[in-house]
Amino acid sequence: MQWNVVIDNFDYLLFGAYPEGPLGGIALTIVLAVISIFGAFWVGLAVGLMRLSKRRWLRYPAMVYIEIVRGVPLLMLILWFYFMFPVFFGTALPEWDSVIISFVVFTSAYVAEIVRAGVLALPKGQMEASRATGLTHFQAMCYVILPQSLRNMIPSFVNQFVSLTKDTSLAYVIGVVELTRAAEQVNNRTLSAPMEIYLTILVMYFIICYVLTSFSRRLERKMARYQARG
Repeated sequence: MQWNVVIDNFDYLLFGAYPEGPLGGIALTIVLAVISIFGAFWVGLAVGLMRLSKRRWLRYPAMVYIEIVRGVPLLMLILWFYFMFPVFFGTALPEWDSVIISFVVFTSAYVAEIVRAGVLALPKGQMEASRATGLTHFQAMCYVILPQSLRNMIPSFVNQFVSLTKDTSLAYVIGVVELTRAAEQVNNRTLSAPMEIYLTILVMYFIICYVLTSFSRRLERKMARYQARG
């Protein structure tokens, strides 16, 4: 087994051409995932609350957004933003922006459904009791409903974010040198150790996803202890 190929190119798998060139490799994969997760959470939370609204002008656009996005492959969204955006708006999106927008748009639709399901899982009496104390619907949602339901959503959030982390590998189709693209470039240069190279990136992806799921379990246990004391 020719592990020397992996060892010689390990820095490239970690950071791409950085610092002589742009950041790449697993470092770029993590950056893409973190930015996309942050954006998808807040967009998904907003869309999920719109989906729950009694106002049709809020609920219907959210429903259309969720149904359309969930019915389109992520790869198609990436290609659309990268190739079709200039056609409609007259300006091209950089590869970096195209994939981040695609990840946020795609994942936020699933986050919105997680939010909707989490809120609906709470007893209806929670909202009624909150309104009886004088809180508005918005205040009751922010201070009473969401804090309780978000705790129950953590496992679903983490599963979705783990999937997003793995989906960052699709960025390679438009030339973003994340981990998969970096591995492909190393393999094309050497043509001697494909098994070793792709086994290495498999382990890297596993480590990232394992850290996320481990953090989720630890957070769930901590919150369970907190609720038990409360």
